[in-house]
Amino acid sequence: MSVPLAERIRPRTLDDVAGQSHLLGDGKPLRRIIESGRIPNMIFYGSAGIGKTTVARIIAENANMTMHKLNGTSASIADIKQIVAETDTLSGINGILLYLDEIQYLNKKQQQSLLEYIENGKITLISSTTENPYFYVYNAIISRSTVFEFKPLTPAEIIPAIKRAFQLCADELGLRLRLESGVCEHIAKGCGGDVRKSINTVELCTLSADNDGEVLTVTMDNVRLLTQRSNMHYDRDGDQHYDILSALQKSIRGSDPDAAIHYAARLIEAGDIISLSRRLLVIASEDVGLAYPQAAAITKACVDSAMQLGLPEARLPLAEAVLLLATAPKSNSVIMAVDSALDDVRGGGAMDFPRHLQNKHLDGDGAEIKGQHYLYPHNFPNHWVSQQYLPDTLKDRVYYEYGENKTEQLAKAYWQKIKGK
Repeated sequence: MSVPLAERIRPRTLDDVAGQSHLLGDGKPLRRIIESGRIPNMIFYGSAGIGKTTVARIIAENANMTMHKLNGTSASIADIKQIVAETDTLSGINGILLYLDEIQYLNKKQQQSLLEYIENGKITLISSTTENPYFYVYNAIISRSTVFEFKPLTPAEIIPAIKRAFQLCADELGLRLRLESGVCEHIAKGCGGDVRKSINTVELCTLSADNDGEVLTVTMDNVRLLTQRSNMHYDRDGDQHYDILSALQKSIRGSDPDAAIHYAARLIEAGDIISLSRRLLVIASEDVGLAYPQAAAITKACVDSAMQLGLPEARLPLAEAVLLLATAPKSNSVIMAVDSALDDVRGGGAMDFPRHLQNKHLDGDGAEIKGQHYLYPHNFPNHWVSQQYLPDTLKDRVYYEYGENKTEQLAKAYWQKIKGK
C-alpha cells in the first residue's frame, strides 16, 4: 500500500517543523523541554494538520522512548492497559510515550484510567485535542499536564513545506520539476493553515500533472481545480465556531466594519446564517442598545429577510445588519443595568414590595398604615410624581446609568428637567 505523501515528508527534526515558532523557536519553552530529554505529561491543543503528531514523534525519537499512538475515537481501557504492560518489557526500558490523539472523545472513566499510570511514571502521556482542553479534558489530567497551544500556520510558513513536497514527488519519479508562477502560494492560501491539507493537495496536483517523461509540469489551472475549496477551519460545535462569533461581536463592539464584515463572511461562507443571525440580535441590544434603539428593530427585519430568502441572497440583509451595527453609536447601559439588577435578585431572595405598588386594596387588621396610597402618575404634571418603586432594602439602588451618547443624554436631560434635578 502506498504511503501518503504527508507521511513520507513528515519532518524528522524540530528545525523542519513548519511554524509554531512561539513553541519551537530557539529558547522557547517546548523546545527547551524537548532538548532537556526529560519529558513531562503534555497536552497539545490546536486545529488539525498543524504539527501536533509530528512534534510528539520527534519528542519520542529524541528521548529514545517507545511511542504508541491511540485515537480517542476508538481507544479502550484495554488498549491503554496493553500499552502499560510493555513498560516491564525490553521495549519499555527507556520509557513508554503514549500519544493519545483526540483525547476529548474519551469518556471520564477512560480518562481516569490514565491517572494511575501517569502519576507513577509508567508512561509519559502526550495527548492532543482540537477542542479547548479546559472544557473537554478531565481536570485531573489537566492538573498533571502542561498545555501547549499550537497555532494555524500562515501561508508564508507553509510554502517551504509545499515546495519540499513537490520536489520530493519529482525526485521519486526521476523527473525535473516545473511549477508555474503562483502555484505554491495558491495552495498555501487555500489550506486554511493546515499543512497536511496542503501536502495532500500537492500529491493530487502531482498525480494529475503534465508529464512528458522528462519534466513534471504543474499548472495554475490544474491547481485551481484541485485546491480544496474550504480554506478555513469551521466546526459548528467546536471552538472555531465560538471564536468566529466572538471575533464578530468584538469587532462590531469596537466599531470596525471591515473586521466585522470579514467574520460575518466566514459564517456566511460556512452556511451558518442561523448563528450569525442570533448573534446580531444579541449585539443590537448588548452593544448598541439605547444609543440607537431602532437598531434592534432593523436587525430583526434584516434577520427575518435573510431567513425568508436563504442563501445566497441572505448575505445582503445580513451584511446590512452587520455594517449598521458596526457603524452605529454604542452603549452597554442595557446589559449593565439588567445584570446589576439580576445580581440583586439572585442574592436578595424574596424581597417585599412597597405597599402602594401591591395588587391589593384591603388592609389586614395588623397593618400599621391603612390604605394603598398609590399615586397615579398620569394625574400629575408631565405624567410624573415622586414616589418609591424599589423594595425598601433597595430603595436607593441605581441600576441604569445613562450612556454618553446623544440619544440617552437627551433622555437624561428631559427627565432631569421634569424631576427638577
